[in-house]
Amino acid sequence: MTATTYPAVLALDPAARPIDTTVRLPGSKSITNRALLVAALADGDSELTGALHSDDTHYMAQALNALGIAVESDEPGERFAVRGGGGAFGVDRADLFVGNAGTAMRFLTAALPLGRGVYRIDGVPRMRRRPIAPLLDALVALGADARSEEGTGCPPVIIRATGLRGGRVRMAGDQSSQYFSALLLTGAYAEEGIEVTVEGDLVSKPYMPLTAAVMAAFGVEAELDQERWRTFRVAPGQRYRGRAYRVEPDASNASYFFAAAAVTGGRVRIEGLGRGSAQGDLRFLDVLSAMGAAITEEVDAVEVHGPADGKLRGVDVDMGTISDTAQTLAAIAPFADGPTTIRGIAHARLKETDRVGALVAELRRLGQGVEERPDGLTIHPASIIPADIRTYDDHRMAMSFAVTALRAPGVRILDPGCVAKTFPAFFDRLAELKS
Repeated sequence: MTATTYPAVLALDPAARPIDTTVRLPGSKSITNRALLVAALADGDSELTGALHSDDTHYMAQALNALGIAVESDEPGERFAVRGGGGAFGVDRADLFVGNAGTAMRFLTAALPLGRGVYRIDGVPRMRRRPIAPLLDALVALGADARSEEGTGCPPVIIRATGLRGGRVRMAGDQSSQYFSALLLTGAYAEEGIEVTVEGDLVSKPYMPLTAAVMAAFGVEAELDQERWRTFRVAPGQRYRGRAYRVEPDASNASYFFAAAAVTGGRVRIEGLGRGSAQGDLRFLDVLSAMGAAITEEVDAVEVHGPADGKLRGVDVDMGTISDTAQTLAAIAPFADGPTTIRGIAHARLKETDRVGALVAELRRLGQGVEERPDGLTIHPASIIPADIRTYDDHRMAMSFAVTALRAPGVRILDPGCVAKTFPAFFDRLAELKS
């Protein structure tokens, strides 16, 4: 079964026994899209191996090709070959489409002012509702001509590029760390470099060291204030250098398989992730540990053992820094021995869907008691009733509630093909766990 042949409704059978397996996962979407942009700006050629091939990364690769950067896609080989443009684009006009890929939209919007010409970037209807005004305002303050085409503060975005002056700018941190990553990724090519100050608290902080790690791998250093999370800098005059680069497995997608071990009382091992990873979503392991799972974290591998009796503890956790795993926690909360409270994820309402509202609706559909708050929810476990789960064109809704189905009969996933955004073979891989 492939993502293109998934039925409109996918019935899932519970696992007949505790899962006991080693899972091989595709590469990180966050790292792949960062590496694609960095390789496109680099001097010389790059080869990205272990790379994710999904809707989001294909949109990024297609956009770069449309900008005159040669990107060769080898999906069976999990590889991209990129011929770097040396900080320039090969065309002076382009109309780009990035679907609902937030990283592609934000990263390209910050990079396009480096070019010379007129560029437009758009996405699906949901993307036209996802705010980008803070990034556009920052770019204007740094010398760019960048605006929301319809004046909504959302895409489509029009950029009239003449190179980027750079300098200092302030930006609110409460919506998306991707705005800050976008500026850092392109900052070395601004005439004055870039220094950005965070106003208020910064959400999803772990993505900043991840961005810096990808940049450093290609030869550009970013300065991060990781004590106060107030100031980030990239000095001008640095250049990315093309190289061979291996993308590690996706920690966000690993959360579903770690959770599968937890809810079935089984064991899942994932190699290629471990203590050396810069991916913040690996800290979902701390949440599972608090719920009663046993975690073994090695340098380059992680193993999760669920409680033998399958009983998990309810938790109260702020997931503002790892919000992409909040749905995973919500989907296994019905199996806990008490309430689970998820806090700090107000910004998740601005993602592929309103993720807080969507979780509330679907958990209630499963018979759970749920209290909704502006920044999260509390789940009161109850007997799960069979239900068809709406996914809202959000890959994480589909993958999260597929884990619920490992212990709950009668759960069906609507529009399962939405997993193509980051993990096209997800349901194939999940089925392998039960074989």
